[in-house]
Amino acid sequence: MDFFISAAHADAGGASPISSIIMLVGFVAIFYFLLIRPQQKRAKEHKNLLAELAKGDEVTLAGGLMGRITKVTEEFLVLEIAQDTSIKVQKAAVTAVLPKGTLKAVEAE
Repeated sequence: MDFFISAAHADAGGASPISSIIMLVGFVAIFYFLLIRPQQKRAKEHKNLLAELAKGDEVTLAGGLMGRITKVTEEFLVLEIAQDTSIKVQKAAVTAVLPKGTLKAVEAE
């Protein structure tokens, strides 16, 4: 049966438990700094963005709509997307606050 598995592969010993623990800690650190921490930072920035929304701000939504805020409540916004056309959307749908005058520049095109 030695011709199926070489003796070197059959030997399970050799790795110390300390090196296994160090490798596990290394993987956890890599996942934290590359995946978890940046996501937490983005979530915090988005939360601050939503908290600072005010009437008159020009925003863009996750679906691509752009408009001017006419009313802000705890969880919803009333957004004017065209003259005399308003919609009610959730605050969480806002992805960015646009610089003032952006909507006029887009309408002119």
